[in-house]
Amino acid sequence: MKLTFMGATGTVTGSKYLVEAAGAKVLVDCGLFQGLKDLRLRNWAKLPVDPASIDAVILTHAHLDHSGYIPLLVKNGFKGPVYCSAATRDLCAILLPDSGYLQEADAERANRYTYTRHKPALPLYTQKDAERSLGQFHAVPFGQPQVVGDGGTFVLSRSGHILGSAFVRIADGRTSLVFSGDLGRAQDPVMKPPAEIHDADFLVLESTYGDRLHRDSDPEAKLGAIIRDTAARGGTVVIPSFAVGRTQSVLFHIHRLKKSDAIPDIPIFLDSPMAIDATILLRRHRDDHRLSGPLCAEVCHAARYVNTPEESCSLDDGPGVPQVIISASGMATGGRVLHHLKHFIGDARNTVLFTGFQAAGTRGARLVHGEDEIKIHGRMWPVRAEISVLHNMSAHADYGEILGWLRHFRTPPRRTFITHGEPEAATSLRMKIQDRLGWDVVVPEYLETVDL
Repeated sequence: MKLTFMGATGTVTGSKYLVEAAGAKVLVDCGLFQGLKDLRLRNWAKLPVDPASIDAVILTHAHLDHSGYIPLLVKNGFKGPVYCSAATRDLCAILLPDSGYLQEADAERANRYTYTRHKPALPLYTQKDAERSLGQFHAVPFGQPQVVGDGGTFVLSRSGHILGSAFVRIADGRTSLVFSGDLGRAQDPVMKPPAEIHDADFLVLESTYGDRLHRDSDPEAKLGAIIRDTAARGGTVVIPSFAVGRTQSVLFHIHRLKKSDAIPDIPIFLDSPMAIDATILLRRHRDDHRLSGPLCAEVCHAARYVNTPEESCSLDDGPGVPQVIISASGMATGGRVLHHLKHFIGDARNTVLFTGFQAAGTRGARLVHGEDEIKIHGRMWPVRAEISVLHNMSAHADYGEILGWLRHFRTPPRRTFITHGEPEAATSLRMKIQDRLGWDVVVPEYLETVDL
């Protein structure tokens, strides 16, 4: 068994791991690089392996930093199956075409307003490319081994991160390898806790929060306070939120705040067709989360759904009454939220509220770090709105929760590889696991190949 790290090294994006075992080449996750320009340029570079030579893709979950490269992989010759859970398949059917659409829209806008050095600017892939790739998706149930290659197997177990998220275990009869994907939190109010893993010869472990502990503060209380304070100023709360996972958690807390009269009766808008569709999937995939049927229905109706571009624009052109607008994307890298930011970020009455980790180089990171102007659609916009962060909304385990999950292993893996984290986070988690558990732990380099 050989393992090549084709992404998520030195960064929290671009997850791609090539496993060569049992006579097959399997790509575990197939994500886009996001954030800093040098990383985003990797999306345009030739893949280190011929897509046509890959036998299968196995996805841990649907977030674009784990799935968003699939349309390009298919476009460039990959013809095999994409294995994943049923909820991941359904979410990718929303996320991937939307990703293609946004890339086409961004390229069209860049060409129209000439804020690009490329003549013309082109999308990485199109909406049609993404829709075409969905024909290769195959849903597999949790806990049931599936054959891959010449006698190799893989099995999915729930990871508790978002709907459908999974740990992936690959075995070839001699060696077993587990990928954590993104590790969820045992006490998440919406998602079920991560499954326990008791053994593996090798482990690939994420480290997004490898150097941090989530705060003990109640995110619901802070969310309520921000909405109340902003409404009292006559302002709007703009929440850039990840369409899958984070948006549903925000709606859960807003529902509870509304039901307890902890926030004023102001309009709550969910302005993201993708997030709307993902929220509806809560009701289809009840086994993946903790919400009862009635509560799930109430959470899904906690906001007014905004579908058309015209309806979205009307939120910015309204009479100036207090409101909450939840809109993708979570790091303010694209989508409708950019139009809302342009309109609301220059007014001190308003609040821009981020709900989780902001990767280096994203607009979200620059705003959280206090920049007084931000570039959107080729123009600089002054930042006068209050910028705030809900620190305890993350669906990623912190280092304490990661260590707690690792303690379920009856014997240590022969080696643990730390990936999917900024360098400081990955190094910090490596040292904690070595010092507290005594495991053999390394942080691999980009394109490093290891013979297991």
